[in-house]
Amino acid sequence: MTTPGPGGGGSAGAELPFFVYGTLLPGEPNHDLFLRGRTAGERPAVLPRALLYDGPGYPYAIEGHGRVHGTLLVAAPGVYGELLGLLDHLEEFLGPGHPRNLYERVVCEVELPGPGDGGPVRAWVYLAATAVTRSLRTGGVVIPEGRWVTGR
Repeated sequence: MTTPGPGGGGSAGAELPFFVYGTLLPGEPNHDLFLRGRTAGERPAVLPRALLYDGPGYPYAIEGHGRVHGTLLVAAPGVYGELLGLLDHLEEFLGPGHPRNLYERVVCEVELPGPGDGGPVRAWVYLAATAVTRSLRTGGVVIPEGRWVTGR
């Protein structure tokens, strides 16, 4: 499902889209703060082979036997580096495998529902870091149907 992000940078220099599933979704609090004016396109998408867990005000996705619903975002021309830095900061991603990461930024294949979807799309996804994942698997609360809703 996932490929670690090389050096915290792009995938072989490619500007991949981002798959978001929590507070960055349209209508959620961080969407306007971090994404307004920085995206060229947004469309519904699904992360297969993943589970969504409730967190302290935001969700965590981990690898699992389910599906997580979200949005695929394409950065606006000229702002990819800025957007990548903002999202890394928001998600507390300090670099691949860093012990203080809250999330790991990894490359995953996401699905675009609907006719003519063109197959899976490779995208950056922020998955729960290793220590967080262990904690979720032992005592976390799975969000039914993999759909985040603020105010749980």
